[in-house]
Amino acid sequence: MRSTSSSRSGEMATSMLLRTACLRTRTFATSPVSCGNKAIAYRKHGNPSEVLSVLSFADLPPPPPNTANVRFRLSPINPADINVVEGVYPAKPAPFDFCSQDAPVYVGGNEGLAEVVQVGDGVKELRKGDWVVMTKPQVGTWTSARNVGVQDILKVPSDLEEAQAATLTVNPPTAYNMLHDFVHLEKGDWVVQNGANSAVGQAVIQIAAANGWKTLNFIRDRENIGSMIGYLKDLGATQVATYDQLADKAFKDQVKTWTGGQSIRLGLNCVGGRTTTTMARLLGQDAHLVSYGAMSREPLSVPTSLFIFKNLTCHGFWQSQWYSRKSRQEREKMMENLVGLMRHGKLRCPEHEVLTIGGSEKDEEKISEVMKRLQDGRYGKKVLLKVLA
Repeated sequence: MRSTSSSRSGEMATSMLLRTACLRTRTFATSPVSCGNKAIAYRKHGNPSEVLSVLSFADLPPPPPNTANVRFRLSPINPADINVVEGVYPAKPAPFDFCSQDAPVYVGGNEGLAEVVQVGDGVKELRKGDWVVMTKPQVGTWTSARNVGVQDILKVPSDLEEAQAATLTVNPPTAYNMLHDFVHLEKGDWVVQNGANSAVGQAVIQIAAANGWKTLNFIRDRENIGSMIGYLKDLGATQVATYDQLADKAFKDQVKTWTGGQSIRLGLNCVGGRTTTTMARLLGQDAHLVSYGAMSREPLSVPTSLFIFKNLTCHGFWQSQWYSRKSRQEREKMMENLVGLMRHGKLRCPEHEVLTIGGSEKDEEKISEVMKRLQDGRYGKKVLLKVLA
């Protein structure tokens, strides 16, 4: 995000607070300061199941001008958050100085729903009890509380479900903007995507269905493939197929039957590798392929013939960059559209599970276990952290 005086004030206040913080990890430090707040943090990059710890820190001081003290209600664990902890993600969080430790400390999390507790001078658009979400990347949301600049947050309606609001700023906007920014889709047009059961993929299905756009969705084969296909179709998917089906040369004929020979104008890729190369061949003339992830960790190779004979255009998309380039009014407008879909039941929250962290001796074991399962792709649900003070 662009640097603002309010965001700098929030960072200075947080830094000043954390210099007096109390540390509670595998090694202990003592302090006379009341340490009611907690955060999930790390000192060095590495395997999240090994480097994350639970820290305790002091109560927040009154907020400086143009900032607000907030209490986090729910904070998701997204795949990118894991990559940040591993040190392989391009966006880097600012270090927090807990107890003046030798090594810098970083708080995880990029997304979350918070409640305003107190506002500083000059803040007129927010009041105590308001719900807000973060629009500044890598704020550090896996915490019970923190101070934030008002330019780095957006107010959201408190009549949403907590899980809906907590997952509002990353996956649904990614889906929404990819569907709107690259191709002018009309009712009845087709979109093809891989990773269709991901949080973004599910949002793509629902937003497309709400606009009358049809989707061809690819997922990996699994034991419960029938129930997964049923779940995605219940969300609004037009057709669902597996990567094994996609690899079959005869599958193109099936696609033509499904689409009635209509050209597919937009492809969305979060996988990369050979499956995306094959999927790209399904795209029609003057189509656009948008990549927003690389779950296979394999390079994306697109045949030159698609560029020459089909005039294919390839793009990359990163939601954090979108936020940094758009005005506050544009960000608010997008959020209003997404909230409207949620209120009308056209955009559901992905299946999720809440993991509560709150002073238990087993907190770090719980975090380690959930990180292992997420890294292995064995969770199957979105994990939302509730970090209690």
